[in-house]
Amino acid sequence: MPAHAQPTVPPTTAPTLDRERSLSTPAHLAAALCVAIPPLVVLFLLPPLAQPAAYHAFADTRPWLGLPNALDVLTNLPFLLVGLFGLRAALRLPPAPHRSCWLAFAGGVALVALGSGFYHFSPANALLVWDRLPMTFAFTSLFAAVLGETVSPRLGRRLLLPLLLAGIVAVLWWQRRDDLRPYFAVQALALAGVPVLLALFPRHGAGRGWLVAGLGCYALAFAAEQSDRAIFAFTGGAFSGHSLKHLLAALACTAVAAMLHFRQQITSQPGRAGAKVASSG
Repeated sequence: MPAHAQPTVPPTTAPTLDRERSLSTPAHLAAALCVAIPPLVVLFLLPPLAQPAAYHAFADTRPWLGLPNALDVLTNLPFLLVGLFGLRAALRLPPAPHRSCWLAFAGGVALVALGSGFYHFSPANALLVWDRLPMTFAFTSLFAAVLGETVSPRLGRRLLLPLLLAGIVAVLWWQRRDDLRPYFAVQALALAGVPVLLALFPRHGAGRGWLVAGLGCYALAFAAEQSDRAIFAFTGGAFSGHSLKHLLAALACTAVAAMLHFRQQITSQPGRAGAKVASSG
């Protein structure tokens, strides 16, 4: 080695350390407040929220080849494909403290296909718990992953298990007490917290546009769910809003999986891996 040469820090560690050190205390405080307020509002300001009896009365109940509620069941299959695609992409990412969060997210998405399909076979409260459990896995692990990328990779990993347990407790609380507040609080944490973190820390994470697109698709999915019967009537009974919600939500998850695949492609290219690997987690 020439006398003037200086040892270099491996690119897989230096950017991550620099990123964590560069975050200011006010930014951390603002992120904590903005992320915590929506769930606290849901938990403490709203009265107990019972599950409406009409929730299970979906617009499209047509059977197909002996399968009841066929389209509401079959439109869950894309979640399985997207989840497996996401798992493959996440497993090929470079090691990072919060990579486990992305693996948990992709696994949760794959399980949505089973849980939601099982529920829609015969919609009732007893089966709805199997629909909501994997959804909370996906919500909470997505939040932990984004927290790991924007605030601290180790913090995201450390909070993953507590967040997953909080989601399970929220679903079981609803099942036992018929009170949806904890479940909505978990959703609020993810759906409000993720955009806040992305806005406060806009430069962290390669392929961020895919994640933003996924959030937009999920907003459309929520709108379609609220317009179940209106969309069914508008399409002349061909397709319901709830079936469309499944496809749009799966598209949202596809965008996140595509982001992970994009990062894996970057890190597999020797000339570009060093500059991007720390933000690809």
